[in-house]
Amino acid sequence: MNISFDLDNTLIPHGNVFETEKRNLIGKLLGIEKIRKGTCELIRQLKNDGHNIHIYTTSYRTRRKVKLTFRYYGVKVDRVVNQIQNERTLKLMNINSSKYPPAFNFDLHIDDSKGVEIEAERYNFNTIIVSPDDKEWGKKIRNEIKRWVTRVQQ
Repeated sequence: MNISFDLDNTLIPHGNVFETEKRNLIGKLLGIEKIRKGTCELIRQLKNDGHNIHIYTTSYRTRRKVKLTFRYYGVKVDRVVNQIQNERTLKLMNINSSKYPPAFNFDLHIDDSKGVEIEAERYNFNTIIVSPDDKEWGKKIRNEIKRWVTRVQQ
């Protein structure tokens, strides 16, 4: 399954909204952003289960910078879609939504935004919404994905 993750306040904090993985001095000097504690373990588990992991963000970070950030933490993401690519693709499809994961062949999108949840209902795509203050966020995602995969296989 192709699973996409949002960045801001889902995997990368604005302020001190959740605990983050440790960065060393080199990471700081390279401008590596902090990522949510547990992200590396979660992505590795999902990849081991056979899923492809993507980043789908409405930020203007370059794809290279996002991939570098995750590589720094020892995680390889399969694809990065940023706002530039998102705007271009959704405009061509005449879709008026902040995100539309099916446009990029993403089966499931993980985000913190209630607005994305509303768009998922309106445009019929699958999403898991996790709160920045949810300490059990990784467990919630794994459980929801297992349920979703079971439903799809039936």
